[in-house]
Amino acid sequence: MNPLRCFVVDDEPLAVKMLENFIARTPFLELAASFTDPVLALSEIRTQAPQLVFLDIQMPDLSGMELSRMVPSDTRIVFTTAFKQYAFESYEVSALDFLLKPIRYQKFLEAAEKAREWFAMKEAAAAKPEEMTAAFFKVDGSLRKVELADILFVEGMKDYVMVYLASQRQPLVTHLTMKAMEEMLPAGRFMRIHRSFIVALDKVDSVSATGDVKVGERLLHVSDAYRVVFDTYLKEHSMAR
Repeated sequence: MNPLRCFVVDDEPLAVKMLENFIARTPFLELAASFTDPVLALSEIRTQAPQLVFLDIQMPDLSGMELSRMVPSDTRIVFTTAFKQYAFESYEVSALDFLLKPIRYQKFLEAAEKAREWFAMKEAAAAKPEEMTAAFFKVDGSLRKVELADILFVEGMKDYVMVYLASQRQPLVTHLTMKAMEEMLPAGRFMRIHRSFIVALDKVDSVSATGDVKVGERLLHVSDAYRVVFDTYLKEHSMAR
């Protein structure tokens, strides 16, 4: 895989310089441009569509949170900020990671590795989506191969997800957002039914009278936001009259 093309957006020149140095030290990243003006940055992001943006949150005219909602869908965000209270909101807008200033290179590298894994999996799935049979998740510092057929469901827990498997009782815990997980898993085999749940469709054992689903030992709620899509799937795959 080629180096990931990165933008840095931060209204503080010293913060920009630090991130530029971090990118230069990381062989699989490539700096495409840096900006202290978020409005100009948004225009260039839309034009150049970088793969990864290291984005400050508190900036004049246009906040990083606002900017992140306007970037192309294939551009991933890693937020950089001095304010911890933005952490939860950052995952609501599908950020890959959240780095709290002052940023240490080790933490930066962990976020960059997460981005590399995400793009590698996306590239593999896009090349031959019908042949995708497994995915790699970072668990306890190392990559673990997981057969897609072994996945029962995925549960989101703030900035982590828990992957429940048929082959073991304890879930795998990996540092990803639900949005990133949803985009990596083949849509024909997995479905988001709640902000906190993605289910393997072939592992749904039953659907309750209230429309919730039983997967293994868990009853998972289907929220209103995903109800129409799930009900459509049920109708297409039901023998009931």
